[in-house]
Amino acid sequence: MKRISCILILLIIIASGVFAQNATQARAVLDKTAGILNRKGGLSISFSMSNSKTGTVAGTIAIKGKKYNVRTPQAIVWFNGKTQWTYMKNTNEVNVTTPSLSQQQMMNPYAFINMYRSGYSLSMKTQNKNYVVHMTAENKNIQEIYVTINKKTYIPSAIKLRQGAQWTSITISNFAAKNQSDNIFTFRSKDFPSAEIVDLR
Repeated sequence: MKRISCILILLIIIASGVFAQNATQARAVLDKTAGILNRKGGLSISFSMSNSKTGTVAGTIAIKGKKYNVRTPQAIVWFNGKTQWTYMKNTNEVNVTTPSLSQQQMMNPYAFINMYRSGYSLSMKTQNKNYVVHMTAENKNIQEIYVTINKKTYIPSAIKLRQGAQWTSITISNFAAKNQSDNIFTFRSKDFPSAEIVDLR
């Protein structure tokens, strides 16, 4: 009995060591990915985002640090790091808001990458030419995230996240390192002279 207990303790220690090593490897992969995505000059990508509530939305996004400019057939969104403007094409309205961190994360697919730094447990597996990093949290708005990352480039190609029982899937393509002008992250009323401005701050 004593020998069995010792074996069980040894297995637990080994398993804990493997888990810790796996988490460390996952963090190292995300560190490299975050380094690429936080490129000083900015990025541009194409994306498709879908869930059971909103269906599928495809578009492009320009990113520079926390700033983003999202363009889809339905809307255009500008965020300059503090204020967000959302132009709805069907109503010709511009809603002005100060988005929360979770709202920013829903608009910017790559914002999820930086969430691993605090409050998430990490694990990782290899799938063909990719790493698949699994992030889990108990006390976060987004409880689970799966990030598929290319082994050679460390660029993400897919993100799957869960809020409550709701899963959202994001696929990413046409990744390009591209210097972005700060002007594209701020709404200019002269470009939409007939739009109604609705300040929701």
